[in-house]
Amino acid sequence: MKLLRVDPVQELSDLRDTIVSCERCPRLRHYCRRIAREKKRAHRDDTYWGRPVPGFGDPHARLLLVGLAPAAHGANRTGRVFTGDGSGDFLMSALHRTGFANIGTSRQVDDGLRLTDAYILSAVRCAPPDNKPLPEEITRCLDHLDAELAHLPQVRVVVALGKIGFDAWLQLMKGRGVKPSPRPQFGHGVAADLGDGLPLLMGCYHPSRQNTNTGKLTAPMMEAVFRKARRLMER
Repeated sequence: MKLLRVDPVQELSDLRDTIVSCERCPRLRHYCRRIAREKKRAHRDDTYWGRPVPGFGDPHARLLLVGLAPAAHGANRTGRVFTGDGSGDFLMSALHRTGFANIGTSRQVDDGLRLTDAYILSAVRCAPPDNKPLPEEITRCLDHLDAELAHLPQVRVVVALGKIGFDAWLQLMKGRGVKPSPRPQFGHGVAADLGDGLPLLMGCYHPSRQNTNTGKLTAPMMEAVFRKARRLMER
């Protein structure tokens, strides 16, 4: 299923340029550019990224995290996935406590954050209005997910951060001819074996403010997901 590249670091670097220059979704590109011009008062002195956001992490990762999309004033501002907002800090804190990140925050691209054995990307690479990408926008972005995955040959466990990421992964697998029966259902901490030597797929509530502020997702809950993921990938 996956082609082993001679230099995954260089391959991912080349792919990054392709993702950043993508213009496939006019609605999303217009929105990202508008947000980058108008800005948020708290970040009025910042220069916003305003472009599609590629993945980030360890090219030799066995753990792949699939999020929803860049936040308008988070990754759309900083240019790095899950960076510059509360969701990124919440996620990175859990990854730090479970040994996948060297620090527990994700504030800006030059903050020294490094991931070990983990790689993070989003199902949709542009910030969508109201955090709600259209189905056709998710479908168009699957090519980027497919391409990055091809250069991550060691992935053994996929953690989908939210149902949209979960469904996007299954849609990608369906495009590759993989149709598990019964179809796996999203559940926090629930792992599904898709067969054929494919990576295991786990669900995890998205670390959005809506989930973390209401207690639907707590720090111990997210940490438990990554500890389970580590056990599974080391089998």
